This record gives sequence, C-alpha cells and structure tokens, in this order.
Amino acid sequence: MEKQRDLGFWKLWNLSFGFFGVQIAYALQSSQVSRIFATIGADPHDLSYFWILPPLMGMIVQPIVGTASDRTWTRLGRRLPYLLVGALIAMVVMCFLPNSGSLGLGISQAIIFGLVMLMLLDTTINMAMQPFKMLVGDMVNEKQKGFAYSIQSFLCNAGSVVGYIAPLCLAYFLSNTAPAGEVPPTVTWAFYIGAIILLACVVYTFATVKEMPPAEYAAFHGVKPEDKGEKKASGGLLRTLVSAPKVFWTVGLVQFFCWAAFMYMWVYSTEAIANQAYDTPTAERVEGVTINGKSYNDKYLFNGKMPVIEDGSLTLGGITVDGVYTSPSLVVLNGDTLIAGGQVVYENGTPKITPHEGMRAIGNSDRLVIDGREVDGVGKIETVSRYAQIQPGTTLTLAHIARLDEGTGEYMLDETTDFPVEHTESMTLNYHKVLNVASAQYQSAGNDTGLLFAIQGLVAVLWALVLPLFRKRKIAYSLSLLIGGIGFASIYFSHNLVMLGVGYGLAGCAWAAMLAMPFTILTNALSGNNIGTYLGLFNCTICLPQIIASLLGGAILSVIPVTVLGVPNAPAMLMVSGILLVCGAFAVWGIKETYGSQTK
Repeated sequence: MEKQRDLGFWKLWNLSFGFFGVQIAYALQSSQVSRIFATIGADPHDLSYFWILPPLMGMIVQPIVGTASDRTWTRLGRRLPYLLVGALIAMVVMCFLPNSGSLGLGISQAIIFGLVMLMLLDTTINMAMQPFKMLVGDMVNEKQKGFAYSIQSFLCNAGSVVGYIAPLCLAYFLSNTAPAGEVPPTVTWAFYIGAIILLACVVYTFATVKEMPPAEYAAFHGVKPEDKGEKKASGGLLRTLVSAPKVFWTVGLVQFFCWAAFMYMWVYSTEAIANQAYDTPTAERVEGVTINGKSYNDKYLFNGKMPVIEDGSLTLGGITVDGVYTSPSLVVLNGDTLIAGGQVVYENGTPKITPHEGMRAIGNSDRLVIDGREVDGVGKIETVSRYAQIQPGTTLTLAHIARLDEGTGEYMLDETTDFPVEHTESMTLNYHKVLNVASAQYQSAGNDTGLLFAIQGLVAVLWALVLPLFRKRKIAYSLSLLIGGIGFASIYFSHNLVMLGVGYGLAGCAWAAMLAMPFTILTNALSGNNIGTYLGLFNCTICLPQIIASLLGGAILSVIPVTVLGVPNAPAMLMVSGILLVCGAFAVWGIKETYGSQTK
C-alpha cells in the first residue's frame, strides 16, 4: 500500500469549494420552499407533504450516483462529471421554481408545477452534492479526514449563510410583496443569483481538482486495481448493505433523530416566526360545506361550470352595482381588472382574495366596465359569492357536490349527492384560520426566516472550528445535539427576533456536528473498495427520516392545539424538533468507532 500522504490546505480547500455554491442553492430551497408554496396557496397542514419529494429523490439519486461513480473512470475524472452535470441542470431549475405562481396557472396547477420543479432541483442538488463527500473519501487519508470534513462543513455553512440572507438583502432594492399567489421579487432574484454562484463555484472545483487514476487510487487505498469497485458493486446494493459495518447502523440511528428534527425546522419556521414575532393577520380557509348535517370536505360545491369552493376560498358569482345584480366574467374598475376567474383580482391597485363571507363593498368608480360594456354613474359595488346564491328561495334550483379528477383536471359530479336547494334545511361552510400569506407581515417573516437560518449557519461555522479540539468525538457529537435540542425548544417560548436568534444559534451547534461527525466516523470505518456506494447508501439515513417526518408532520400539527390566534401551531413543531435532537444526543453513546485500516 502506498503511503497515505497528507494534502496541503489549499488542495483540501479546492476539494470542497464547490460545496459553497451547492449549499447556497440548498439554503434557498430549505428556507424559502415552504414560503413559496404557502404564498401560492398551499394549506399549512399540507406543507410537510411537499417536503417528501426532496429526501425521496435524494434516497434514490445518491446511491445511484455513488455506485455509478465507483465504476466510472474517465479522462475528466471519477466523481467530477456527475458534479458538473448536476450543477448545470440545477441552475436551470432554480430559475423556474420561484416563478410557479407567476405563469397564469390556477392554484392547484401552480402547486403541481412547483412540486415538479422542487423534485428536479433536489435531484440535481443531490447529484452535485454527493461527489464532494466522495472526493474527500477518495483523496484524503484517515488522519486528515476530520480536518477535510471540517473545511467542507465550514464552506457548507458559509454558503448557507449567503443563501439564507439573500432575500433579506435584496429587500433593500426590490419589493418584498407581490400580487396574491405570486412570489415576491426578493425571493425570485435570490434564486437567480444563487444559480449563477452555484455554477461558478462548481466550475472552479472542476478546474482545480485532479482525481487519481485507477492505479494510483488502488495503491492509495490498498486495494487491487481490478477491485476498484466494479466487482464489489456487482453483488448488488442489498449485499453491500448487509455487509455494512456496525457503525453504519449506529450512526444511522443518530441521523434519524437529527434529520427529522431539521425537517420540521425547514417546513414550519416561516409559519412559526410569523406567529411568534409578527402581528400577522389571519385569513379563513374554506374546507368544505355541511348540508343537512352531512359534511362534504375535500370536495367542491358545484354550480354550473364554476366550483363554489376551490383551493380554500369562495369563487365569485357576480356583483351588485347600486343594488342591481349582474353575473359578470370580467370587471374592470377605473382601468384595473377587478374580477376575473371568479376572484377579486385588484382592489384600488392592491391584490385581494374574495373573503369567505362572500359579500364586500368595493367602493365608488368613475369608470366601470362589465364584460366589455361600460356602466355609467356607478356608486356602491359589492361582490356576491356563489355560496350566497345557493340558498333556499333563490333562483338557483339545483346544486351538486363534485370532485376534481386529478388525471383529466375535469370536475366530476357525484350523482348521489344531487339535491334541490329548496329542500335544504341548513347549509354552512366549514373553514379554519390560517395566517394571511399575502400580508406584508408574513413576507417579512419569510425574510427573517433566512436571517435566523443564517445565524444558525454562522454559529455552525464557528462551532465547526471548535469540534476538532474535542479529544473524543462522541462527547463533541452528543453535546452539540443536546445544545441544539435546547435551542429548538426555546423557540416555542420566544416572541421577538433576539430570542429567536438565540434559539436558532444554539441549533447551529447541532447542524455543524451533523455535517462533520457522521461522515468522519463512517469513512474511517470503510476500506477503499466501495466508499462511494456506502456513502450513497448512508444518504438514506438522511433522507428516510425526512420522508417519515414529512408524512407525519400534518398529522402531528393537526393534533396540537391551535395558537391563541386560532391558526395551526407551527411553533410547537419546533418543540418537537428539540425533543428529537435530545433523543439523538443520547443515541450517540451507542456508537463504537472502528477503522478501515485495521482490516487491511
């Protein structure tokens, strides 16, 4: 076996520098995705479900990238080609994701488009991220791996800070609000700039790093050239997993608690901050209707070709002008489009959403156009919802409950629930309160989410420099997670940005340990044969807990009592994160470190 030489600082730095750009993209995703989907119109109880896709794609993509790159030996390198291709695609997707609500789609269609973009973004980020971990495993000896992963952790957290504060910084130059359903320019341009930096950093690493050729790699890791991964991997991922060292599983248990905790931070922080530190107004989201004591939730009260209830709000059935009713499809007031597509679009230049009570005074007008016909001498204008029309004694004679066919996008009548309105004894709306995502307060909380994540990242950068000073890794690991758990739990009791900053800062200690400790402990326990494969499989210990946490998030939020404002209790989900990290701190003591060199 060739002597495992030490690498100079700048070579170690170049190995991981591209991670700085990748992490900017990841930080924008983690801090802004819930804000983007909430702004488009997603229900808070559904937010965690949208987060299933990123870890699911990571669990699929990273083992494939790891195994494939173990078998790849090209003139351009072994891991580097995957890194470059992933970054190129991620850059393109980052330009589409924040525009999901600006393409003229309905709320449901915009959310579906955003989910597809999120899936592609996380797939390509994973494709670009995994090779950096493998490069350290390939090219750094056991003595330097802890230091190499600390450099990677430093660059990772530095990139996170830039990504987190980008929308807040851009608020000095761009608007932080937008029409209802659209993402503010601060977020959109943060993604554009992040995409450019991502590509530049990855190209730098690609240009400055030269991977080992097969013979040199085999000598460095003490394996036979013909054993460099092809034959070992051919036994299948399951066989490789079964033969994994015990430390793979014990560290994986710690990972489960840690990544579930941080998943809830990413999903619920904006909602929690808007609730805790801002006087954010509330809105009412319509869930369905109760007719004669029977509830019809997750369906649509259907009137003609327009649903009465759609995407959590009522649609308009018309307006009254000086007491005279009309059923228009388009209303232009003083040159601004007032009503289109069954919703109030603008009110005196300000975007509005139809209120649930269904009637609202709009104001006076000098010039009103209804379906292309100008109306003179207009005084009071009020909206009329379709729900208001479906009442006993009105001219409407029949209403239906309908369901949306996800495959065709068409509304399908549920024939068994047709009923004449005159036979209806009672009909009431079912709704719950949510924070008003179109409000300036909510969007400011979205920017401060980035600020608090940046504080977490800065503390993680500093704590990453402290971690190598501990003589025993398990003490450093466990202590870091315990501090982070206390930080998350404190957020539930914090009602200003200063105290919230303290809580997120303490959570940064856990984040630094999560990024450095597991990979140091694991790669030290592996020989050179299948490092890429094992690291790809180990990524499942990051992705699987996030998937499980996402599946359970909505249910947990539903059983937690609402806040004093009557909205879903997102701050309590951060308390759940704290409990999970404390469990992880105790699980650390089940790890027994081993070294791959002992088996050579």
